[in-house]
Amino acid sequence: MIYGVLLAAGRSSRMGRAKQLLEWQGKPLVRHMAEVALASRLAGLVVVLGAEAAATRGALVGLDGPVQTVENVDYAAGQASSLRSGLATLPATATGAMVLLVDMPLVSPGLIDQLITAFAEPPQPMAVVPRHNGRRGNPALLASALFPELRALEGDVGARDVIDRYANQVRWLDLDDPAVLMDVDTPDVYERLKASGG
Repeated sequence: MIYGVLLAAGRSSRMGRAKQLLEWQGKPLVRHMAEVALASRLAGLVVVLGAEAAATRGALVGLDGPVQTVENVDYAAGQASSLRSGLATLPATATGAMVLLVDMPLVSPGLIDQLITAFAEPPQPMAVVPRHNGRRGNPALLASALFPELRALEGDVGARDVIDRYANQVRWLDLDDPAVLMDVDTPDVYERLKASGG
């Protein structure tokens, strides 16, 4: 039972406006990413809200699939607090969490499913992390055995430090897909990706 945790709480300081509400293929980016997750083999999705929480929640109304929202009131403290909020909302039956970033719109349901498939292959890893041309990317799939350590994270950090502690139990998935590296951090990148088909 692998669930998605979509981090959509940030202030987007480099973008200058809330990335989760940027228009992508005619809809808010957070809705696009939620639809991608729900079209995959994930058992369900938790969307973590923070900045522009009301508008972000509104962008998710009417989604077809098992989706929950949770508001991280400490979102300004950094990504760790959002990750903790998302993990705390998962059911006890979750065997893993796919951590999805709202600013990576080129991620596809097929890519998510490739990570899920790799996670199921024995021996089960602590994490599955995609790479493209030798560079680590996202989303990452984290085994539930890591949840206690992930819940102890603080500040503007993600799961990378915890993953690195278990380097010999990480399954690296080398993919010919630059989507795992493409995030929308600045207006220039956003406009360029939109022009290329977003």
